[in-house]
Amino acid sequence: MIVRLAIKSLRNRKFTASLTAVSIALSVMLLLGVERIRQESREGFASTVSGTDLIVGARASPVHLLLFSVFRIGNATNNLRWESYQALAGRPEVAWTIPIALGDSHRGYRVLGTTHAYFDHFRFSRGRSLEFAQGMRFSDAHDAVLGADVAQALGYRVGQSIVIAHGAGDVSFALHEQQPFRVSGVLVRTGTPVDRTVHVPLEGLDAIHAPEADASVEDPLAAALRGREREDSAAPARPITAFLVGLKSRGAALAMQRLVNEYPAEPLTAILPGATLQEVWEIVGIAERALLAVSVLVVVVGLAGMLVALLTSLSERRREMAILRSVGARPVQVFGLLLGEAAFLTLTGIGIGVLALYIVLVTAQSWLAARFGLYLGLSWPSVYEAGLVLLIGLAGVLIGLVPAYRIYRYSLADGMTVRI
Repeated sequence: MIVRLAIKSLRNRKFTASLTAVSIALSVMLLLGVERIRQESREGFASTVSGTDLIVGARASPVHLLLFSVFRIGNATNNLRWESYQALAGRPEVAWTIPIALGDSHRGYRVLGTTHAYFDHFRFSRGRSLEFAQGMRFSDAHDAVLGADVAQALGYRVGQSIVIAHGAGDVSFALHEQQPFRVSGVLVRTGTPVDRTVHVPLEGLDAIHAPEADASVEDPLAAALRGREREDSAAPARPITAFLVGLKSRGAALAMQRLVNEYPAEPLTAILPGATLQEVWEIVGIAERALLAVSVLVVVVGLAGMLVALLTSLSERRREMAILRSVGARPVQVFGLLLGEAAFLTLTGIGIGVLALYIVLVTAQSWLAARFGLYLGLSWPSVYEAGLVLLIGLAGVLIGLVPAYRIYRYSLADGMTVRI
């Protein structure tokens, strides 16, 4: 009987009850959505480089090496010799390597020199490989493959010519105008720094950095750079910034790391990308905690709105409660009636919020992946998410104790007497 009375009472106040349930549903959807995005962002951040066992570069701090080699943030303190790369890449425990050379840019976007191994072995986001939205990988020394953000921001298409410049700044003073590159392909959006990178062959970088390549350029900075390159021209082969390593057995990672760190020919540093990514996440993770705090506050506001709605309706329902008391309802039954309404509104809001979240995930999953590179899975709620839902339900019931206790204290005479 109490349940039927609660349902009829809510139906009588269906507009207010619906608004309360919707506010809770929106709060729950926001909280669970933010939590899902937080988890996926963290996993995506941790898998920015997926399947790579080691990253090797010149002697530097692990975080610094990770930032410039993976996230294109900052500059390398030094390059490593090609001979050292070949010697380490030829070791029997190494399955594959990806050499990378940084130092040039195109209209504020980093230029990365590499080989075809980059497209064969580079993985991100749980082992996803690079795919082409347009065109194909480079087949000539002066071909270029663009990340999705570069192509979209600058409006480039396959076949257009681009000119890269010395340095990694937004303003370029030494352009390689004599040797332009042709766009051979555009990559599918990945949600990683790959989207903001121009990829060119190492041979192309060798060609534009040859001492005679910019002989006609009168820029003094270019002349100084050419002079420095002439000093280094005695080197037997090109230098590179770093290289990614995939091992035949991951159990050999620590031994290989120790070998690189103690390499006698030149000072090198090898890092485990997964462990170093966790260090970087600890630095930038304050943003995710702030986002989670905001969503929790939204849930609190939604539950507070339910409390206000229930308390506001008490003055209108005092006669209703008094009539129930007069026909034999006990105080504990009236108490249970108000508590049941609060629980029903909370559970209804939670159900609608969870359902709405999964509808949004189903309909917007491909759009989020294509537009932002954000891959949100449709898996069942995690234990942590289930715990959040349980806490929201418990909080809604506890909030219902306030109006239930107040109505419990009203006497029959007070309810039958309307005070104006």
